[in-house]
Amino acid sequence: MTATTKSPPRSTAFQPAPLLSAAAIATALLLGGCAVGPDYVRPQLDLPTAYKEQGPWKKAEPGQIDSNQRWWEAYRDPVLNDLIEQANQANQNIRLAEAQYRQAQATAAIARASLWPTIGASAGPTRAQTNSPTAGSRLTDTYAVGLNASWEADIWGRVRRSVENGDAASQASAASLGAARLSIQATLAQNYLQLRVTDLQKDLYARTVAAYTRSFQLTRHQYDAGVALRSDVALAETQLRAAQAQLIDLDATRNQLEHAIAILLGKAPAAFSLAPLTTDAAALQASMPATPTGLPSDLLERRPDIANAERLAAAANANIGVARAAYFPALTLGASGGYSGASFSQLFDTPSRVWSLGATLAVVLFDGGARSARNDQATAAFDGAVATYKQTVLGGLQEVEDNLSTLRVLDQESQVQDQAVKAAQLSERLALSQYQAGTTTYIAVVTTQATSLTNQRTAVTLLGRQLVASVALIKATGGGWTVADIDKVSTSAASTTSNSANK
Repeated sequence: MTATTKSPPRSTAFQPAPLLSAAAIATALLLGGCAVGPDYVRPQLDLPTAYKEQGPWKKAEPGQIDSNQRWWEAYRDPVLNDLIEQANQANQNIRLAEAQYRQAQATAAIARASLWPTIGASAGPTRAQTNSPTAGSRLTDTYAVGLNASWEADIWGRVRRSVENGDAASQASAASLGAARLSIQATLAQNYLQLRVTDLQKDLYARTVAAYTRSFQLTRHQYDAGVALRSDVALAETQLRAAQAQLIDLDATRNQLEHAIAILLGKAPAAFSLAPLTTDAAALQASMPATPTGLPSDLLERRPDIANAERLAAAANANIGVARAAYFPALTLGASGGYSGASFSQLFDTPSRVWSLGATLAVVLFDGGARSARNDQATAAFDGAVATYKQTVLGGLQEVEDNLSTLRVLDQESQVQDQAVKAAQLSERLALSQYQAGTTTYIAVVTTQATSLTNQRTAVTLLGRQLVASVALIKATGGGWTVADIDKVSTSAASTTSNSANK
């Protein structure tokens, strides 16, 4: 039988009667025991019926994220797929989370073992000296062998609440493992996509350097022919050297991203490298998937960090029952049997047979308020876990809204920016033609070239921000993870980690 309460536990101390009658104990035994403390109910949240940011607002996409696929495959990049598979197997933070999950499982098994009796065996000789006024001092030998068993009847549900706590904590750890994997996968995907965007920027600057080199050569020829000023040559060279410096500077960004990816793969930076991108911005942009967000209430089932917080609240609730069970007497049943005699040769004869059977009822009469303090501590821990759960849900809603808003704004901005790039490139071509015809100064050429480069780099940067935000949205909506994954958490991966650790 389970004792229930209609309202959440309060921070006041639970004060049962200090002494229980024998009749009450007998009744409790006949009823099979009651689990004291409140039964867990998931904390209620007032969630909106829809997100503030509505869709669809994106252009047609080639892929879509759903719960039946590995989300990173929607980007259609074989290199990214391979990198994430490597991280799933070798990332040290994932291995740490797997080890913590196995530890939580073992802790839950320890709690469950208390439901069963403890059985032990003993054997050994004993020599003792006795003193008697008549017989004087004498030595005696005793030989004994036997079995003993003890079992604490879980009348008040202390052990059952401990099992609830262990199971909920184990499920929370499984969700934490899912959150660790999703975080590593998302971070790796973002770093990889940023690295590819950096490759696009390097390609842009490489083409710009080639164009500026031609402009520099043009001004020199014009200067040698006497139709250009020396300042035109200096200006063209300045522009060329600045572009070359920016191209070199991008190597620092790319190297840092490459090093970060190596660490996520569980490798030293010196043992990892990625070849430069061999495609263009259009191909990379076409890989951006569409991410269905669902309803706000779906986050409760789809985000592992929210599931982790909810299970920790359940574990904290069970601890209240454990703390309150300490107010009641503990009934321990014990039995032992075996042989004990003065001679080893006669040890197993019938006269040497011994046995005992008994029950112990123990209750703490005074502890200086320790039990009351533990109850207050457990209740406060539950209140804190509930607050953490609700805050985690609110944070998840914010992340979804933030990235939906970011993607919508960036989509609109990139369309306008594309028009700006086309206009700047046209202006650059016209200014260069006019300079070659002698109808404008080189300052006009430099100005239009700088404007064109700035707009092209901005367009590439916007693409990078879109890709990073798309990964963040996938992570914010759970990346295809569901609470069902708690019961089927990667046993094979955990076993692989355990085996590798034992080598």
